[in-house]
This record gives sequence, structure tokens and C-alpha cells, in this order.
Amino acid sequence: MERDQISGNSIAFYYGNNILIVSGEGEGRVTRIDVVLIGAGRMGQVHGPNAARTPGLRLRYVVDPRPGAARAMADATGAEVATLAQALADPDVGGVLVCSSTDQHLDNALQAVEAGKAVFCEKPIDLDLGKVLAAQPRFEGARFLLGFNRRHDPHFLALKRRLDAGAIGALESLHIVNHDPAAPAPHFIPTSGGLFKDFTIHDLDMARWLLGEEPVEVFATASCLVDPEIGRLGDVDTARTVLRTASGRLCVISNTRRSGYGYDQRIEAFGAAGMAAAGNVSRDTVQAFDEAGATAAPIAYAFPERYADSYRAQIAHFAEVAHGRAQPATGYADGIAALALAEACQRSMREGRPIRLQENR
Repeated sequence: MERDQISGNSIAFYYGNNILIVSGEGEGRVTRIDVVLIGAGRMGQVHGPNAARTPGLRLRYVVDPRPGAARAMADATGAEVATLAQALADPDVGGVLVCSSTDQHLDNALQAVEAGKAVFCEKPIDLDLGKVLAAQPRFEGARFLLGFNRRHDPHFLALKRRLDAGAIGALESLHIVNHDPAAPAPHFIPTSGGLFKDFTIHDLDMARWLLGEEPVEVFATASCLVDPEIGRLGDVDTARTVLRTASGRLCVISNTRRSGYGYDQRIEAFGAAGMAAAGNVSRDTVQAFDEAGATAAPIAYAFPERYADSYRAQIAHFAEVAHGRAQPATGYADGIAALALAEACQRSMREGRPIRLQENR
């Protein structure tokens, strides 16, 4: 029997594949579904431990072509190292977390779906929109959750609820700021898919979600201002993107690979009756005042810190999807829409003109 403190005064007692949760509200038994983690790299190190701690899931296997990475993750989470074929052949496995390299996302997800497993897949599904569109029929009816974690962020969820409740009247425009603290290592750039598919794609999904309408036109302009090596490798590091919906709603997205002051994540929404905004999250709320002025704690420095709550909530949501108690908040169609917008951004940047979405499909 294993015991774990899960939240507040709730205690989870683990008996094999069952959990007995004891809390101030009473107790109840939850069946755990065995899941597989494919990829023990950057995102696997976020999602694997979260899955291991999520009631309703048990991380059973870790799959990674690098034996050392697979063994380290397995040892840290109580899982076993396996090949993908071995893991998918286990009838007790009900879910798969696809956190492999981007070029493997689609193939890994297809294998898992065709084995009858619920699938969580990191974004993007693939870097090639044509491949994603061609594979779409094979995902029909699948329990497939795509990793747009920002929809699970408590601050952005609160903003969405305010907008839907009409707190600022009819929504007219959005301003989304997404600035990395520092540029990635150059070796990341060639396989990343570029700024728009790797980075801006999160903002494109947020714009679709908050605007409540599909963008029909995109204009993007970009430069290489942060690191000349990024430009030499064929990418950009600073961009501004404007989206327009059929009704005329507008969204401006600001991106840079280097802020110099932390992970800047802000959204402002403007409506007929006012403005609603979700600001940055500081490490604490303490302010100090002296003759030189005011000082405050820095904002979160990088995505694992800033979005820790959203990543946990996302995997908790996947547990509900795997158990058949919820529909995926973001699915395959959302992946297609965001990737189509990212490709339109790239084309707009290259051609120096607005792109109608119909042109890009």
C-alpha cells in the first residue's frame, strides 16, 4: 500500500490499480488507468511526473530511444522501461502520453489510437499541415487530447469566463503578449518548425479560444533581432501578427525569443464596455518601498514555472478523458486550425501581405 498527500487534507492510499481518497468531504475509490509516456525529454519531464501523481492514472511504462533518459524517468516515477510495441500490447494500458520529438508526434499518436488507447499529444500534431489533414479520418472517434495547456491556466480560464459572461460587453479586440526570457540554444532551431509553429502556435490557439470566432485573415511580419545565429539557421526571433475574424474582431500577437526580464505572458481583451486583462504571475506579492522607489518579486522565468498549474490541470483533464468522463477540451480539429494559422503566418511573412485562410488550405 502506498500513501500520498494530494491536496489540502486529502490523502490518497494506493492499492495496485485502485485509489482510496480520504478527505474532509468523505472518501471514495478511484480506479487507476495505466498510461505510457513516450519521450523523456523536455516535455516528458513535465508530463511524466504529473501523470504519476494524478489520481486516476498510473504511469506504467516509459518509452525513449535513449536508455539513460528512459531509466532516469522510470526510476523517478516508479514506472518500467519498455519499447512502444511492448507497452501498446499490454491490455491494462489505457492511455498514452506522446511527448516525443515533434517529427514523431503523428506516428506515435496514430499507433496509440489504433491500439485503442486514449491519447494525450504534445503540440503540434506535425509540422506538415498536409500530413495532418490526410491523417484526420484515422482519428475520428478517438479519445485524443492535444497539448494546448494554456486553456487550462487558471488565470486565462478566469479571463475566458469573464468574457463569456459579458463583463466587458461585446468583445472587439485582443492583445496577446508571449515573450520568452532568452533565446533557445541554436541546435534547437532547425528541428523546431520555426517561430510560428513552435512558439506562436500557442497564441494562435488562445486567440481562437478567446475570440469565439475563427480568424479568416492573417498578417505577420518578423525579424531576427535577438540572435544572428537564429537568422543564419533560417528562422526569426521577433514577430508581430494580426488576426481578423469575419465579423471584424482583431487580435494582435507580440512574440520575441528574449525579454530580458522573465517569461512575459499577458492578455488584454477590449470590449464595448471596457477592458479585461490577465497579467503576469510573480513569484510572490511582496513589494518593498524606499527612497529609490518600489521593488517587487520577479515574474516567472520560464514556462515550467509559469504554467505548472496548467500542466497539472491538463493531465488531470486527460485522466477524465481516459476514463470516459469528459470530452477533450482541445482535439485534433484544434490542432489543424492552429497549424493552418501558423502556416498562414509563415506565408504572410515571406510574401509581405495578408493571407486569407482559404488560400492556405
